[in-house]
Amino acid sequence: MVDEIPLSEPDITDLEVAMVERVLRSKRLSIGPVNEQFEKTVAARTGRGHAVSCSSGTAGLHMLMLAMGIGPGDEVVTTPFSFIASSNCILYVGAKPVFVDICPKSLNMDPQRVEDAITPRTKAILAVETFGNPAFMPDYRAIAARHEIRMIEDSCEGLGGKYRGKPVGSFGHAGVFGFYPNKQITTGEGGMIVTDDDRIADLCRSYRNQGRGVMGGVTGSWLAHDRLGYNYRLSEIQAALGVAQMRRLDEIVEQRQRVARLYMEQLLDLPDIILPTVDHDTFMSWFVFVVRLSDRFSQDERDRIIEGLHRHDVGAAPYFPCIHLQPFYRELGFKEGMFPVAESVSRRTLALPFFNRLTEKNIEFVVQTLSLMMSREGLKRG
Repeated sequence: MVDEIPLSEPDITDLEVAMVERVLRSKRLSIGPVNEQFEKTVAARTGRGHAVSCSSGTAGLHMLMLAMGIGPGDEVVTTPFSFIASSNCILYVGAKPVFVDICPKSLNMDPQRVEDAITPRTKAILAVETFGNPAFMPDYRAIAARHEIRMIEDSCEGLGGKYRGKPVGSFGHAGVFGFYPNKQITTGEGGMIVTDDDRIADLCRSYRNQGRGVMGGVTGSWLAHDRLGYNYRLSEIQAALGVAQMRRLDEIVEQRQRVARLYMEQLLDLPDIILPTVDHDTFMSWFVFVVRLSDRFSQDERDRIIEGLHRHDVGAAPYFPCIHLQPFYRELGFKEGMFPVAESVSRRTLALPFFNRLTEKNIEFVVQTLSLMMSREGLKRG
């Protein structure tokens, strides 16, 4: 069954269709000028010297691990409250994710816990802008500088946002954006690394292209491979989507802010709902709209509320299950109780339908249905 009001929906217009058609008619479908145009646009938007397109945000994070020389025996400090790719990329290179608990307001890592988690084996901090919120990014960068380690900014959920006037993607030694269909802009699948470091950029260009040699952004011989590489390229078709979407980014961000404001207004007086917290230093580029039930509700009750929303054709999902409690992370020695704030938040969060073209009427129906499902759970308990 497909929800009448889905959890997410890409915003595709005639501009995207026309640009994709132009690439298809050009017959240049890979490694071409549209990718270069997309990269330049994202680099300019984030104020970075380099942008390197790739097949996904996950691929981008993996390549940064490699480019920064992170491997077996190394530790990377990161959050347990995120999409699982942010820590899987650490495992890909044989390193160890060191999780720290989160701030209950921003849902990003608690900076003091980040500081306390650093050991002589720590090679990097991988900081996630959870749901697009860039809170504490300068703090993480300062901690990395004090300890002479790298900071990787997982900005996959925050394109178009700013913190104290600085664009998301500009805080780490390198950052990564993701372009899955539920993101602010989409290329279907795809990602983008941004950095000011020439060496990191060239290494990532090589890794994404089967390890072919790259010097100063120029690829060497097609059948000469300098290192173990991957097929992590972004096609020209996908890049065309990206170029069109970037032209509309300000409009897209504004529409998502409109939807978030409508939710805030309509949910403000709903008992037992904790709304997202955005501080005054943040210009928010909303990725999803996630609310949290009060502590009166259990995880089972939250899950039944989500099921009830689905029965009424309203998309909803538990964003995010804690990474350290996923089955194969438990096999690494992680267990319940290790990160109590993240676990408490995770048990009670739910994502509501969120995309550019949601109407006020749609949002009213979502809020009314959520209120009804919460009331039913309260009656069962009472």
